[in-house]
Amino acid sequence: MNAATKMASGLALAAILATPALAGPDDDNLIVNGEIEMITETAAPAHMEYVDTIYSGWRFRSDETQVVQTDDFDNPGMIWVEAAGEVWETADGSEGKSCASCHGAVDEAMKGVRAVYPKWNDERGEVTTIEMEVNNCRENRMGADKWKYAGGDMTNMVALISSVSRGMPVNVAIDGPAQATWEAGKELYYTRTGQLELSCANCHEDSYGMMIRADHLSQGQINGFPTYRLKNTKLNSVHARFKGCVRDTRAHTFAPGSAEFVALELYVASRGNGLSVEGPSVRN
Repeated sequence: MNAATKMASGLALAAILATPALAGPDDDNLIVNGEIEMITETAAPAHMEYVDTIYSGWRFRSDETQVVQTDDFDNPGMIWVEAAGEVWETADGSEGKSCASCHGAVDEAMKGVRAVYPKWNDERGEVTTIEMEVNNCRENRMGADKWKYAGGDMTNMVALISSVSRGMPVNVAIDGPAQATWEAGKELYYTRTGQLELSCANCHEDSYGMMIRADHLSQGQINGFPTYRLKNTKLNSVHARFKGCVRDTRAHTFAPGSAEFVALELYVASRGNGLSVEGPSVRN
């Protein structure tokens, strides 16, 4: 790295860290539809060394943004959840099967699933994400084409699956055969990358509560994904957000569904153990 690039990197980081901290997360309570109470603050998981309390990203949003998530009639993400509900019931592929053909009603079969993924899959001998499991079903049970990993069809379906677990605490397992993948994700989380030499931790662990550009930095929790972003007015997947974050460090990023992002998802998900599943959430 030449001297000019080092100076630019140092100035960029200094600009982030020198921005005056706001009050941090607010004290508001999230209740969806007047009945689904969300855990948005809890003690950090034991494996987290530098953070004592974890907060949902919802707690860092403005009041105007927060209120949109409190009612499904106002939450734009629910439009795509409803669309995925129709797809759930629709046969596709050479086998003439739908998701419902094997699993039955989504609100019964998928309740609790989002809370424990990513997870180790004994049959495949690897950690799998919900997206990987959906494509496995489509290809090997339905005889249908795979969906693009971070495409609209897939993100909508993951939002549907997430929606029926809202309010349940995230409880991602990181021991046993999943531990090696978790360790790889942890290394990625703390590794500085790109011309700006920033890691995930620099923003979401060292600087949460501060401002970066016009946004209030959260802890980068993913319990609310897929999330409807006001920035691009659509549902966004976890790996699409990872890709954007890595890109913003001016580094070569990984592809959605890559082994690197699966490992990172497992690690970041585990940092939110104890927070409620919120997807589809609403964020900036």
